[in-house]
Amino acid sequence: MATQTRKGRPPAELSPASLTDILAAALRVFAECGFDGTSVAALNRELGVSHNLVHQRFGSKERLWYATVDWAFGEIADHTSVDAELAERDLLEAVRVTIVQFLQLHATHPQILRLVTVEGATEGPRLTYLFDAHVGPLYHRITAPLKVLVDRGVLAEEDIRTVHFLVAHGATAPFSLVPLAARLNPLDPLDPAAVRRHAEFVAGMVVAGLRARGA
Repeated sequence: MATQTRKGRPPAELSPASLTDILAAALRVFAECGFDGTSVAALNRELGVSHNLVHQRFGSKERLWYATVDWAFGEIADHTSVDAELAERDLLEAVRVTIVQFLQLHATHPQILRLVTVEGATEGPRLTYLFDAHVGPLYHRITAPLKVLVDRGVLAEEDIRTVHFLVAHGATAPFSLVPLAARLNPLDPLDPAAVRRHAEFVAGMVVAGLRARGA
C-alpha cells in the first residue's frame, strides 16, 4: 500500500533554513521582542526547521544574538561612509549627502535601529558589545567631519550626539514605526519616493540649522 503524501509544510528536516534565513528571522524577533522575550523554539517553528536546529548551529541564544548583530551591521557597514574629498571642499554638502545616504539605507533595514533602541535602554554586556564592535566605530566614522565645527566653535562636543539622535533615532522612526506613520499620514513611508523625499527634507533641515549657527 502506497504511503500517502502529507500536504502542507514539509518536515523540518527536509526544509533546512539557510544561514541568512536564520539570521534575518532572528534579527526581526530580537528587534521586536528583545533578547529576553525571544524564544528560540518559536524561531525554529517560524523557520520550519527542527526544534534544535538553531541550538545545533549556534550553541545558545546568546551566541545567536551576537552572530545576528555581526551579520546585521555587516549588511550596512560597507554602505555607510562619508566622502572625505567632498567634506574638504564643502562640509555642509557632505553632511547632507551622508544623512540622505544613511536614511535611505536604514529604510531597508529598520530592524537594526529597532534592535539598537531595545538594547540601548539597558546597560549590560550586550550593549557594551554592540557599541564597541559596531555602533561606536560607525558613529565616529560618520560624525568625524563635524569635529571641524567643534573646533570652530559652531558646535559643542555634545551637539554631535544630539545630531546623531535626531537623525538615527528620530528621522528613522517612520521606517520602524510604519503603522503609526501610516496613521499620521496615509502615504507609505517605505515607498522609495517617500523615503527619498523624507531623507532630503531631514538633511536639508539639519544643514539649514548648521548654516544658521555659522557653519
